Amino acid sequence: MATSGLYRRVLPSPPAIDFASDEGKKLFIEAIQAGTMEGFYKLISYFQTQSEPAYCGLASLSMVLNALAIDPGRKWKGPWRWFDESMLDCCEPLEKVKAEGISFGKVACLAQCAGAEVEAFRTNETTVDLFRQFVKRCSSSDNCHLVSSYHRAAFKQTGTGHFSPIGGYHAGSDMVLILDVARFKYPPHWVPLTLLWEAMDTVDKTTGQRRGFMLISRPKRDPRLLYTLSCKNESWVSVVKYLMDDVPHLLKSEDVKDINGILSILLASPPSSLGKFIQWVAEVKREQDGGIGISEEEKQRLAIREELLKQVQDTGFFKYIVNFLSSTLCCGRVPVFGGSGNLHEIAASICCQGAEILSGKSGTSGCSCGHETCVKCMKADGHKTGMVLSATIVKGKNEEKVNMLVPQSLMELCCGAPDPNNCSSTQPVGSNILTALLLTLPPETWYGIKDEKLQEEVQSLISMDNLPAMLQEQVLHLRRQLYHLKKCQENMVDEILPAPCP
Repeated sequence: MATSGLYRRVLPSPPAIDFASDEGKKLFIEAIQAGTMEGFYKLISYFQTQSEPAYCGLASLSMVLNALAIDPGRKWKGPWRWFDESMLDCCEPLEKVKAEGISFGKVACLAQCAGAEVEAFRTNETTVDLFRQFVKRCSSSDNCHLVSSYHRAAFKQTGTGHFSPIGGYHAGSDMVLILDVARFKYPPHWVPLTLLWEAMDTVDKTTGQRRGFMLISRPKRDPRLLYTLSCKNESWVSVVKYLMDDVPHLLKSEDVKDINGILSILLASPPSSLGKFIQWVAEVKREQDGGIGISEEEKQRLAIREELLKQVQDTGFFKYIVNFLSSTLCCGRVPVFGGSGNLHEIAASICCQGAEILSGKSGTSGCSCGHETCVKCMKADGHKTGMVLSATIVKGKNEEKVNMLVPQSLMELCCGAPDPNNCSSTQPVGSNILTALLLTLPPETWYGIKDEKLQEEVQSLISMDNLPAMLQEQVLHLRRQLYHLKKCQENMVDEILPAPCP
């Protein structure tokens, strides 16, 4: 016998006030006049209904990420790059979220992986007065949004734990506007801020932790990034374990005497996917979306990455790594970072990665880039700016031309020649990537080195005080990523997550 199902719920009022009611409209107008509805306009433009009963966390996050205009870097549907719940699968399998929901810590982890700045607070880590200040801050601007994790019972609503963004604040009545993503159930509604605090100050029985809120904003450092950690493939779990657990143990158990000894230990038997764990950040576009040229804005971003790459190459670690890899690559003892030494093969490989990004699929098979590759040097004001790597991607019966923009010196580093048609490798491919990866390791990684002089040398090589400001920013970004992935790997993201020390 078929059941009739449910059509919405009556919003318990009080304590809530329906946004569309006369009183709700009055609060809305007064809050606009007070300047505490600035975040509302972007949020309401991307307001969505959760597509599954347990997808409230994913729906809230995708709504906020789109409101902040953060580019996911991969395709949603058709040619469009867009955040959707189905794309937020980094920290927890979607099938598990669909069946069980998602925890506060894992939503914060997802936001980090998606490229946002996140400040997460449980109620036992802050106060209701500070919460009010954060609500005012986000409601008075459109570059920061607040997502609340709360228990519905405080509002006399059916259900248990829930996530939704806060759309605004009314100072006179001390009320917040909840943009409830379960729109099939309840409409947007105003609730007393103190009551929302009580609803957040409850324990999630699954994790044993209190609920809370998170501030999500657009990262300020995007254009400066040259590297990022990839968690799009399940192999990241073994890589994170190796870097965070195995490497410190190896350094402590072995009696190493010099930097080459350290590199020999680290690269003796690493996970096979280590070379793909850290990747270059590049501009990706289809040829029909913009041809082979690059805009002034793209040239500026490439120039910043050029400078960052130069800073990596100027580090002491880089020089050690180049010499070490040059002497060992012929023996096939180390993983390949960055691809082959032939520039056209590099172009094909990188553009294949670009095709995966645009298709929204990582590590796909059946991708062939061998039909044609093109490497074109772009200049601005008479100076080298970058290279456009083009390739024809063949998948089954379909062909598509893809362009990726990379710094000029990155290609010279791979090939040792500024002329793409005269390419002969003089340095091991990926020396810069391995340097960035080693700088990313937490300072305590190296504490187990027994030789005091070697310990001092390593600490000098990795010291943030010895790195330029731009490179410091890149290293700290990678460390934050590695730290959060470690917590995901240990299934500990629901514990307090202090920021890693520089």
